[in-house]
Amino acid sequence: RFTNDTSVIQTVVGMSLSMALRSLVGFVGALILMTFTSPMLTLCVLVAVPFILVPLKLIAPKVRHYSRLSQDRIADMGSQIDETLHEIMVVQAFNAVSGEQQKFTQKVSSALQAAATRIHYRSMLIGVIMLVSMLSVIGIGWLGIRQVMSGEISAGQLSAFLFYAVLAGSSIATISEVLGDIQRGVGASERLLELLATTANNNSGQVVLPTLDSPPQISFEQVNFGYTEHATLFKDFSLQVQPGECVALVGPSGAGKSSLFQLLQHFYPIQGGVIKLNDSPVTELTLDSLRQQIALVPQEPVIFASTVIENIRYGRPSASEAEVIEAAKQAFADDFINELSDGYHTQLGERGVKLSGGQRQRIAIARAFLADRPVLLLDEATSALDAVSEHKVQQALKYLIKGRTTLVIAHRLATVQMCDRIVVMENGMVRGSGKHEELMKNDTLYKEYAELQLIP
Repeated sequence: RFTNDTSVIQTVVGMSLSMALRSLVGFVGALILMTFTSPMLTLCVLVAVPFILVPLKLIAPKVRHYSRLSQDRIADMGSQIDETLHEIMVVQAFNAVSGEQQKFTQKVSSALQAAATRIHYRSMLIGVIMLVSMLSVIGIGWLGIRQVMSGEISAGQLSAFLFYAVLAGSSIATISEVLGDIQRGVGASERLLELLATTANNNSGQVVLPTLDSPPQISFEQVNFGYTEHATLFKDFSLQVQPGECVALVGPSGAGKSSLFQLLQHFYPIQGGVIKLNDSPVTELTLDSLRQQIALVPQEPVIFASTVIENIRYGRPSASEAEVIEAAKQAFADDFINELSDGYHTQLGERGVKLSGGQRQRIAIARAFLADRPVLLLDEATSALDAVSEHKVQQALKYLIKGRTTLVIAHRLATVQMCDRIVVMENGMVRGSGKHEELMKNDTLYKEYAELQLIP
């Protein structure tokens, strides 16, 4: 949307708008000269102006509507192309090329249909305005000839008046021609203004939380939350994580484990209760100061289209190259990084296409090492690693979680056993809490989940 709409606005402002202003000045100048030549004929010209404004009033909104619709269709087509190209291997692996081609054809047809409708109304607008203008000039010519024959004006005055009238008519024709582009620009502006006027539903608080020197306590107290009004995920949910404690969240998909991470970082507003870092409700903290306390290692690591060093340095932009390398060594990423073509200065491509899944995960872990924040969120950080790499990273994570308050979404037995406490979740509720051995004896849900889903 930003790319297409800003290009349209650039074209309108750079060309169409200047042509319209130039033609408007020419029309006003011609009108002044016409008034000095024959006030009576000029008055007749002005009588025709409302007949030009009527099609502007009726047709111009249609042009603007279909201009905006055309931009929406083009944006949908661009989104589909971007998605298909980024996931081209999956598309080809599932023999879905023909299906994607059909989707693309439908998007193109829809965009062409909207563009054709816009062109239809724009042509109608231009044609009606030019027709009214030419009819006005013919009518004024006829009246002028009658005045010449009656001796009210001379033939020279009539010739001059008609010349000025043709100048005015050509100016009106130019304005009507670029008016369609201007309406298209207005439609693009409306779309951009909608984006700019969009307000976040997780408004930042006003309290600036200073950088914490020690791991904080995390508290979820009677939290109520749902992504929609009719789908409640958490109802009176409570959980306490002590300072420096490592808590593993275990449970089936949809239990709310990842949602807890998002709520702690205040990506969504809660409908009730309170979430605290120490004694500070996260809703009262500024988003910058809140998230400055938290390091995240997601299950699907995000790799930017930049170098290795810049991707790791994303956790702390001011870090030196030596600090970046040390963080990579702690994440057991240094060996494979040095094997890349340019080492730490290798361009990784869009979304890290040059790396394997395990390599991308270790880059994300190195980023968390470098960030060195008192709260650590691990969304099964070892899920994409082979057995050897996992063993090494597990050792690194044991070092990383020391001195930090850590929440871990766990799917591997080694990760669960690394934590101080395990919290079993189901349907947005805490069903059990304790050590692995305790829960295996006392919690049937955890025992069933551990036997079926925890990977040894």
